[in-house]
Amino acid sequence: MSNRIVQILLLIVAFALGGWLMYRYLKPSARPVENATVLLEKIRPVLKLTTVEGQFSEIYNYSEYQGYFTFFWDKKALVRVRATVSAGYDLNNLRVEADSLTRTLRIGPLPEPQILSIDHTLDYYDISEGIFTDFSPEDYNRINQKAKDLIRDEAQRSGLLEAARTQAGQMLDLIRFMGEGAGWKVEIVGGGGPLQ
Repeated sequence: MSNRIVQILLLIVAFALGGWLMYRYLKPSARPVENATVLLEKIRPVLKLTTVEGQFSEIYNYSEYQGYFTFFWDKKALVRVRATVSAGYDLNNLRVEADSLTRTLRIGPLPEPQILSIDHTLDYYDISEGIFTDFSPEDYNRINQKAKDLIRDEAQRSGLLEAARTQAGQMLDLIRFMGEGAGWKVEIVGGGGPLQ
């Protein structure tokens, strides 16, 4: 009788081991199916000068419900946001006049520096949902927009725009140097007149 039990146990172990080996080595590998359609909607001319870039990083904590029994209703997300913010000038309205008789080049007035673009990525570290709530696509879009707005606000409070102004001054000095090297007089016109 005990010999029969040993045989049955060995048979069960052999089947279990065989099943595990088949699962481990013969299971079909999951391959995601991805489709994308990219459309170019519009091309428009742009005349923008990026003079500085700033690297920003923030930890954004999103929580939707505060109160009693939060484990039923609260949605929380801990998100790390990394962004590259480009600052500079939109030169579409910049006037450049060249007078070939007096060999004078007038440039200006230069507009105020502004944030030209924010390229950001979000890494979701912790997402917890309540028993009766979960994150919707609108929630993720709202978190994305809020994170971008926070980066924009921080970039405006930082010295990024002042650094863009300083870098533009150096660029204008280079233009002046090159123009005067070619025998032209270069006038940089500000809001109150020439900035010679």
